[in-house]
Amino acid sequence: MSACHSKRLTAVMLSLVIGCWGCSPDSGGDTTCDPLAPECADGRVCESVSGGESQCLAPLVIRGRVLNIADDEPIADARVQAVDANGAAVGTSAATDSDGAYELIVPANRDADLMPLAGSYTLRAQAASFIEFPTAIRPALPLDAMTAAAEDDGWIIENALTTIKLIALPGDTSDLGSISGTIQAETLAGLLLVAENADTALTGFSDGEGAYIIFNVPAGTYSVQGYAAGVQLDAVSTSVQAGEDQTGIDLTESNRPLNTVSGSVQIVNAPGGSLTSVILAVESTFVEAAGRGTVPPGLRVGEVDGAFVIEDIPDGSYVVLAAFENDGLVRDPDQSISGTQVVRIEVPNPDQGNMLSISEGFKVTGALAVVSPGSDGPEEVDTTTPVLEWEDDSSEDGYEIRVFDSFGEEIWSAEIGSISGAETVTHTYAGPPLEIGMFYQFRATSFRERNGPRTAISTTEDLKGVFFYLGDAPAAP
Repeated sequence: MSACHSKRLTAVMLSLVIGCWGCSPDSGGDTTCDPLAPECADGRVCESVSGGESQCLAPLVIRGRVLNIADDEPIADARVQAVDANGAAVGTSAATDSDGAYELIVPANRDADLMPLAGSYTLRAQAASFIEFPTAIRPALPLDAMTAAAEDDGWIIENALTTIKLIALPGDTSDLGSISGTIQAETLAGLLLVAENADTALTGFSDGEGAYIIFNVPAGTYSVQGYAAGVQLDAVSTSVQAGEDQTGIDLTESNRPLNTVSGSVQIVNAPGGSLTSVILAVESTFVEAAGRGTVPPGLRVGEVDGAFVIEDIPDGSYVVLAAFENDGLVRDPDQSISGTQVVRIEVPNPDQGNMLSISEGFKVTGALAVVSPGSDGPEEVDTTTPVLEWEDDSSEDGYEIRVFDSFGEEIWSAEIGSISGAETVTHTYAGPPLEIGMFYQFRATSFRERNGPRTAISTTEDLKGVFFYLGDAPAAP
């Protein structure tokens, strides 16, 4: 059975379970429409139909709730948005009600029977007094349009992945304010918004109408900027008093030219991977110790095995990261050789203008495979002292182990000697007690020092090794 047929069968079975098979919300079709100027009756959306004209059809709806991960209490007024496989916002956005509930309408091409075709979406959410979702170590898992179930009011995706559980910020948050406004540009939805000063950087995203809000802003003066491929905006300065909601901070489009960044990647000693990706993270969001930052939509290039080019970049300061995503590869951790340091760029560049070429190539090598926890995604552990396990590096003299929390803070480290005669290495976490509802990541780095100063050989991947502890609370997606 093909994967596509299997997914369609799953959708059919879901419809049978809820008693709706044969009562499709689009039985018999509907009126045709123009996708560029749709005019559909209330409750209908204009969708492309395979082999025919676009029609006004029942919508594809993502339905779920936003909850506090610590106690499953609902979070009201959280902002929720769906994005496509490229990180671009799609469909409507929503604010949760008093029960934490939300509904999003997302576009979905239809087959000849008017059922949703394959399409992938992920969710993101933010709320006052909570860490945004997703983060670098807590990725959002994809939702498939073909798993939607038919109901009277549309095709519905509602499952464990549409329940988003947020982690509360520590301490008293009553003095934190917010910054909000609108994007006044041709592209409105899904921009990354960053409010930054010398001490901090806070982020948010714009909805389908261009409205945005950045939560959890301490008192201070900030520069607010919006980022996405193909969009050039003018930054705006504003000040926030303790607990103040600063509104009307609108960002307008600029006629300054966009930028292009090029460079190269050299992949060595990597039998498990031959292609990688390169991303640009906004520098003010970059956490040095954890090696991660926030990437605007579109500032990524994949399938890289040598030269790369990223186009349509708005002005700003960025950190260039190669092999950051899960691909069996990592940036070579040996800082004693060229091509392994973190690269920071400013565009436009004072010397090269809008066409910046990174002269020093990135060296990428094979990663140490994570065994557990977190080999395939965030993994729940049932103890506060989990055993960390990863692939052995046969040429090492020892390993450095570090554990980070959701804020990118290193909370524990250890060092162990060389391991021989085993395919994997294990070590028990012995740091501070794990907090219920907090996400953590462990990283292991192999090193050699027998014939000179210590040099790193390889490390586990940037986005693997993530785990969380919930005690007796329900599991979180």
